[in-house]
Amino acid sequence: MATTTIGDILKGKYPAKANARKVADWIIKSGGNKDGLLYLEAQKLKYNEDNDQECAFRQRRFFFYLSGCELPDCYLTYHMATDKLTLFLPPIDADDVVWSGLPLSPEQALEQYDVDEAYYSDRVNPSLAASDIPTTVHAIDKQISDHITFLNFKEKNFALLKPAVEICRVIKSDYEIALIKHANLVSTEAHVAVMRAVKSATNERELEGIFLKECIARGCRNQAYSSIVASGTSAATLHYVKNNAFLSEKLNLLLDAGAELACYASDITRTFPISGTFSKESREIYDIVLQMQLECIDMLKEGIIWDDVHAHAHRIAITGLLKLGILKGDPEDIFKSRTSVAFFPHGLGHYLGMDTHDSGGNANYSDEDSMFRYLRVRGTLPAGSVITVEPGIYFCEFIIEPALKDPVKSKFIDADVLKKYWEVGGVRIEDNVLVTKDGHTNLTPTPKKVADMEKIMNG
Repeated sequence: MATTTIGDILKGKYPAKANARKVADWIIKSGGNKDGLLYLEAQKLKYNEDNDQECAFRQRRFFFYLSGCELPDCYLTYHMATDKLTLFLPPIDADDVVWSGLPLSPEQALEQYDVDEAYYSDRVNPSLAASDIPTTVHAIDKQISDHITFLNFKEKNFALLKPAVEICRVIKSDYEIALIKHANLVSTEAHVAVMRAVKSATNERELEGIFLKECIARGCRNQAYSSIVASGTSAATLHYVKNNAFLSEKLNLLLDAGAELACYASDITRTFPISGTFSKESREIYDIVLQMQLECIDMLKEGIIWDDVHAHAHRIAITGLLKLGILKGDPEDIFKSRTSVAFFPHGLGHYLGMDTHDSGGNANYSDEDSMFRYLRVRGTLPAGSVITVEPGIYFCEFIIEPALKDPVKSKFIDADVLKKYWEVGGVRIEDNVLVTKDGHTNLTPTPKKVADMEKIMNG
């Protein structure tokens, strides 16, 4: 029996129509009018101040989810009752054609996108004023152009469409999963290229350049987020983005970088030795973090409570740091005192999709419990969701020093042993994992076993 490949899936169209139906169903179940019209606008093409250079374009995720279209200045409607999805394209501008060529035509759009009708955007307002328009229009507040009029609609609802898309995005279709898989494959090649180059490179920016080159060469020009290329103690800064420091006399490199394909992200972190071989202390911390990640991934399946997985990561960290002597005392007392948060301050992971930190996680950043405050996903994980698993242990003076002065937490930290580990900086390992009914599928093939990474780095 033939196996369906990523390439086979991506030969088809992005499932915009299926996504529109999901969103419409959610709106109806949430009390919305069945006789409704969904209205969305693409991001506008913008220019930098004081010159005629275009800003970098990034499509609105809400628009893309119901269109699969990355073009600026477009519009979209979906009639919930008739199941008709219509895309409106920028009209031909003779002056612009001289510089940029002909825009996409309606006929080409019908071939390329999963829509029923395609027109130029001068027909948007007439279509919204037609005699057969639905009773209610659903749109997103502050994403409606001034020239657009909803006068003919009896009801205007700006409250349901945004959360509908955010929640529906959590469970991915096969097409979306294929996009994320492909982005992971491209990012893996780029991570491996950096591993090969790290021993001969002199500066973080060289390695960032190598990563970008490999992604662009493989068809992923956009990055899902700004790369983190952190050497030495800079790896203790969670979102370090300077990427301009020299590598000499530093132990490790933390590379957190991921390509984006058709608006879908990858998000991968690897930590490896700049010399090609881990120092004793670095290897000890790496082994703990790898155990944290592997055990947490093994826990994943439909219905698992993400808070519990996150707490399990902390317990593994505590056990490992106790064995090294960095922590001391009873492990349960350490856990209850939240002392481990000084070494693992962030959440275990987040949903991944059209955004690196994707929607639908129900985070609670006002949580008074420091262990869960920065957890971007709360509650149970559904089958079909893609989540990152990215535990870490960091030696950040800004976070640990207050713990050393705290009358409760300081009792559990051995400051003398700790001194041997400051130069490790930070270790984080991150994969993208698909949650299934009975388990999970790891979408990230990037090497992370020590022997595999050292073999790559040492030729």
